[in-house]
Amino acid sequence: MLFFMATDAKAAITDLLITALKATAPDAAGATITLERPKQAQHGDFSCNVAMQLAKALRAKPRDIAQQLLANLPASPLVDKAEIAGAGFINLFLNRGHKQSVVNQILTSGARYGTSAAAERKKIQVEFVSANPTGPLHVGHGRGAAYGACVANVLAAAGHEVSREFYINDAGRQMDILAVSVWLRYLEARGVAVAFPADGYRGDYVRDIARALDTQHGAQLQRDFATTAPVEGEDADAALDALIERAKTKLGDGWRALHRFALDAMLADQRDDLGGFGVQYDRWFSEQSLHDGGEVARAMDKLQSNGHLYDKENDGALWFRSTAFGDEKDRVVRRSNGQFTYFASDIAYHLNKIERGYDQLIDVWGADHHGYIARVKGAMQALGANPDKLTVTLVQFAVLYRGKEKVAMGKRSGDFVTLRELREEVGNDATRFFYVLRKSDQHLDFDLELAKSRTNENPVYYIQYAHARVCSVYAQFAQAGGDTAALVNADPSPLTAEAELELLQKLTEYPEIVANAARELSPHLIAFYLKDVAGLFHSYYNSTRFLSDNTAERDARLALAGAVRQVLANGLALLGVAAPEKM
Repeated sequence: MLFFMATDAKAAITDLLITALKATAPDAAGATITLERPKQAQHGDFSCNVAMQLAKALRAKPRDIAQQLLANLPASPLVDKAEIAGAGFINLFLNRGHKQSVVNQILTSGARYGTSAAAERKKIQVEFVSANPTGPLHVGHGRGAAYGACVANVLAAAGHEVSREFYINDAGRQMDILAVSVWLRYLEARGVAVAFPADGYRGDYVRDIARALDTQHGAQLQRDFATTAPVEGEDADAALDALIERAKTKLGDGWRALHRFALDAMLADQRDDLGGFGVQYDRWFSEQSLHDGGEVARAMDKLQSNGHLYDKENDGALWFRSTAFGDEKDRVVRRSNGQFTYFASDIAYHLNKIERGYDQLIDVWGADHHGYIARVKGAMQALGANPDKLTVTLVQFAVLYRGKEKVAMGKRSGDFVTLRELREEVGNDATRFFYVLRKSDQHLDFDLELAKSRTNENPVYYIQYAHARVCSVYAQFAQAGGDTAALVNADPSPLTAEAELELLQKLTEYPEIVANAARELSPHLIAFYLKDVAGLFHSYYNSTRFLSDNTAERDARLALAGAVRQVLANGLALLGVAAPEKM
């Protein structure tokens, strides 16, 4: 039986229309042919508006142009019919046999259905989460984790070589603040009276690390170290920095051990949390390694030799001319005390990425980093790299609700809900799915009660239940002596009912959905698609007898159900969600 994959069918029909256009209007043969999926089945499988696009150039009515295009459309076994609708749309209907053949194609391909070999295979790095290792991951990090992991999955499914990376912000002031916060709690636990700084890291997790520090090091890091409450009017940042310097002096070589202990504890917690969430990385990249290896200094030297750095105040500080690249103001890369800024590290990091040979860099950032994009791209351009290689996707924060009540804080973090708390309450599957149910740059209201419910209103339950229903039908068929493995070769021609054809049409769209999700970095397209497939299947299931006495009809329906199950499993896997056999 002749069949095309969905993406191939779209390409084949596009070629037919291009041929028709060349015959109809040779001068306009270069016009873009765009095919859309009509929302209603009676409008066909594909719709094209090229006749309306060319009306002005050809000085003709769109319907007249469409009529000429149809007259010149080559015959194809793929197309059953083509007709004109509305102001000049061309609606095309696929051959029923093509739709039916997708069942065998899916069952034969299994987990590979929907994947493709990219026409231009790229080496792509996706860097996501990259949270400061100074506290537990919160629900905002969780959304970035789910989104980044799904983007990496769909890019890999689209045939690209994908590397997943976490950038560890283990250099600079914030890590020093964590280290001194842990040390002060450690001293408290050992009976030393200290006044904890207002801007230190709070939360029970700091006390947990301090207790572990005490267990491992005992009194080795204990020092007489009096701290006082901040003086009214005193600069809080300056006071905290002074406190850190005093701690470094008191501890001497012990400061490095303290710093490493606090960092390792937080990294272990983040690795465990993300791993439990089903998010894995190919590399955890240390910011400190850029300093230790001289890469930050090298990047700054390169910018300076290219004439992009200057001393603005004649105080030794170096500024990057980021306004020359579209930024709103120039940025400091080296302070007057000789210390590099976080921005300097980011410049060196992106240079490092480029030098590793990636064709495309995808950074997943919080929406509050929107203003950072221009300066990073500008720095890449100033270093001689193509800034178009960098794509930054922004992730809005997730707001938790319990019914209509907004959830304000977590149990352990002090001022935010941790990812671990959320996962423990609603489970990984609901958390992963709800996170990608909206475009990443849209605000997300996360309804905890809905996520935990076992009703059709809960989209992840609705989809998983469709998968489990097919498993149940297959179990019944096997118990009755049926051979489920043989269904891969079932004749799909009995699938002629309207509900069956609608399901078949939806299944043919899956490879195209994956390709679109990869191209647009939009895994929510897969989430919406799976909801549609589940809805069609539940309706079909409720109105259909699968284990009928008609063998040909029975096998065709079971094969269709199996194809639905496979597509649901494939799509859920890309989203990091389980496909249960029983519910």
